Amino acid sequence: MHVDTKDLISISEANSRGISKLVTDAENGRPQVVIRNSKAVAAIVGIDSVERLQRLDELEDDLRLLSIALVRAAADSGRRHDLDDVLAEAGIDPDSLDED
Repeated sequence: MHVDTKDLISISEANSRGISKLVTDAENGRPQVVIRNSKAVAAIVGIDSVERLQRLDELEDDLRLLSIALVRAAADSGRRHDLDDVLAEAGIDPDSLDED
């Protein structure tokens, strides 16, 4: 999403414009970035932008999981370990893990 510097508005300017005008601008593809003390603190954007950002977040999570799976697959030697052997190596009694 590209924000033009003309679309940076102070909180006092946002108040004077009114929420209806800001929402109309956002619906028409002109997001507004609200600044306080020269720092961007909020954005008024159309719902389509929010939905796109949510979808990008989901895709980012999917990509992260895929990359982990690919690394694991590339590094997999095929060797497997029995749970009882791992517990014995760690000095853990498997019966002590039972919770009744």
